[in-house]
Amino acid sequence: MGMAAPVDIVVLIPCYNEAETVARVVRGFREALPDARIVVCDNNSDDDTGSIAQAAGAEVRRETLLGKGHVVRRMFADLEADVYVLVDGDTTYDASSALAMIGMLLDQHLDMVVAHRCPATNKAYRPGHRFGNLLLSGAIRRIFGNPVRDLLSGYRVFSRRFVKSFPGRAGQFEIETELTIHALELRLPVGEMETPYYPRPRDSHSKLDTWRDGFLILLAIVQLFVLEYPFRLFLGLTAVFFMAATILFVPVFDEYLQTGQVPKLPTLVVAVGGYILAFVSPITGVILHAVSVSRREAKRLAYLAQISHPEG
Repeated sequence: MGMAAPVDIVVLIPCYNEAETVARVVRGFREALPDARIVVCDNNSDDDTGSIAQAAGAEVRRETLLGKGHVVRRMFADLEADVYVLVDGDTTYDASSALAMIGMLLDQHLDMVVAHRCPATNKAYRPGHRFGNLLLSGAIRRIFGNPVRDLLSGYRVFSRRFVKSFPGRAGQFEIETELTIHALELRLPVGEMETPYYPRPRDSHSKLDTWRDGFLILLAIVQLFVLEYPFRLFLGLTAVFFMAATILFVPVFDEYLQTGQVPKLPTLVVAVGGYILAFVSPITGVILHAVSVSRREAKRLAYLAQISHPEG
């Protein structure tokens, strides 16, 4: 890793009930990055996560709003550094890969490097999580042109300008999706590096619920699509409204031509309503598209206003 000047690095470790593993994570990153500041954010744990992390040598902070997204947003706002390393406190990620990921970020002048998880054993990656990750990553790739293969990876390295321009709307595990889309919508330089991925220890339990959190992540993707590409959405709705209205209108109009009467007046009213919606939808899409472009430009200016990471 070529660094012409000292680089201020902070390791961010969001934790909720990770008393069994947090000390090993802190020690691992202290060994891998001896000059880095290591900060554990205890998210209302019911166990001794905070005190154990502090005893292991970490700086401990607390976030009372429960959810990983809330923790990440708070840590991004409160902590100052040139390079930020975000990792879970469950010992599943490889601390020794951090230096190479930081080197990639600096040497290639990137804003985010994502650890692409390569399971060290078959037990490291639950089948449901693997399938969900592939499904959601594919959806993001089709919608946003995602170059990142591991959408849900919790091990990432960021530049300061990425962190300080990140709005952070997510509250739960959909935070990784939002981090990726923030980079994609601003066309930020992003890299990915394969790293080992280990199973959780037997006495540690995952906080991720496959169905609940998968639904939240999918919902976040839909919401972000509506926010970022409203014209596409309303153009599609225009086609749906027009086709539905036509299907209802044609039989009524045909009967009127034959008999001169409109016995199915409610159907005609619904059809006319459909045509009105088909007319209004693209106009709504254009207006929301203009708002979306303004939002994106404001975010881009906020990004450019930040101090860049040091030259590698």
